[in-house]
Amino acid sequence: MSRPKNQNYKGHGLSKGKEREQRASIRFKTTLMNTLMDVLRHRPGWVEVKDEGEWDFYWCDVSWLRENFDHTYMDEHVRISHFRNHYELTRKNYMVKNLKRFRKQLEREAGKLEAAKCDFFPKTFEMPCEYHLFVEEFRKNPGITWIMKPVARSQGKGIFLFRRLKDIMDWRKGTAGKKLTGLEAPPARNTVNPSGSHDSRSSDDQKDEIPVENYVAQRYIENPYLIGGRKFDLRVYVLVMSYIPLRAWLYRDGFARFSNTRFTLSSIDDQYVHLTNVAVQKTSPDYHPKKGCKWMLQRFRQYLASKHGPEAVEALFSDMDNIFVRSLQSVQKVIISDKHCFELYGYDILIDQNLKPWLLEVNASPSLTASSQEDYELKTCLLEDTLHVVDMEARLTGREKRVGGFDLMWNDGPVSREEGTPDLSGMGNFVTNTHLGCINDRSNQLRQLFRSLQSQKKASS
Repeated sequence: MSRPKNQNYKGHGLSKGKEREQRASIRFKTTLMNTLMDVLRHRPGWVEVKDEGEWDFYWCDVSWLRENFDHTYMDEHVRISHFRNHYELTRKNYMVKNLKRFRKQLEREAGKLEAAKCDFFPKTFEMPCEYHLFVEEFRKNPGITWIMKPVARSQGKGIFLFRRLKDIMDWRKGTAGKKLTGLEAPPARNTVNPSGSHDSRSSDDQKDEIPVENYVAQRYIENPYLIGGRKFDLRVYVLVMSYIPLRAWLYRDGFARFSNTRFTLSSIDDQYVHLTNVAVQKTSPDYHPKKGCKWMLQRFRQYLASKHGPEAVEALFSDMDNIFVRSLQSVQKVIISDKHCFELYGYDILIDQNLKPWLLEVNASPSLTASSQEDYELKTCLLEDTLHVVDMEARLTGREKRVGGFDLMWNDGPVSREEGTPDLSGMGNFVTNTHLGCINDRSNQLRQLFRSLQSQKKASS
């Protein structure tokens, strides 16, 4: 990306040579005071930069991006932690809009069977601009449960369930005084998102806040898979290094977040039953901080295998891989792919009683604050491995299929577990290179990887 160096532009990475190997240390900056800061400060050769100092690596929040990205000159090696218009995937209304458009495109180009692979999000309407379409759909299926979610808030804020049109009328009246016309105009593609300021005090799933509330009405999954009678969803981490070509890594670890109260559809007003967000659950009167409400994905996968057998579990996790890839492909052409950007997404997936996974939302800034020691260890390893893949130190060859807990899932096409280039013509024995919920022996893998890279370097010098 070349930008004119005039007085309105701030340059970064300029004081050191362009060649990555020439940098003795990596200057980092972040405003997030949580696990991330611990990881950055402990990384060998990385030095923290305060205030207006020059930096090579910035784990920024989305408000900085909105205000500064277009006025910042970045040298070749510089990296920041978001794509310019990440909200195409992480705002609930845009995510659905892009998925619907992508589904239509697939149907046109590859037929209905291929398009059906995008049927992993519940029927959704943007409010208030699709209100009349919603009412039409609502009347076709009286008595079912719907869920209303603000498009740009997180931690379960502003969400409610309803079954009667009257409830939505009351909501509509409540928003009537809030300049509804402003709600209906989405930001122009590839321009600044008109969202307002981001609340930097919140460390959990930061989102763009917008001046006027825009909601989505979504069909509520009434038959969630239950464990111990309780509802849960899954948090899975996907790291995107590039959109053109699409290059995405899937982390082996993640967790299931449980609600604290047994599931029932007879009390749709009880958020402790229906919302699994930790921010909501930890306010429950019988929440145990030490016990928490999370299972690691390995435990979840083993539990399912003992109940349903390994084949059913393999099929479920394969369907989840499909969600990650298709959702990224749906925004591939609208996200501004910039070589300075990477993004660690937090996917929220719900499983129903038929073992079908549903995409609830994608978070641009998944919570990096730990809720327990186990959570702290997961997030520390996740962030260390993210930095290994981003590779500011320029140690990798670019041909790696695994780095620590990350497996390369898509590299301008599906990545095979087998060595060498697979024959994709029949996709007969093709097995995707994903290991979600499998053993994460990252320490051994990293030791072997860096030892092998070092010996390669010695051999070539």
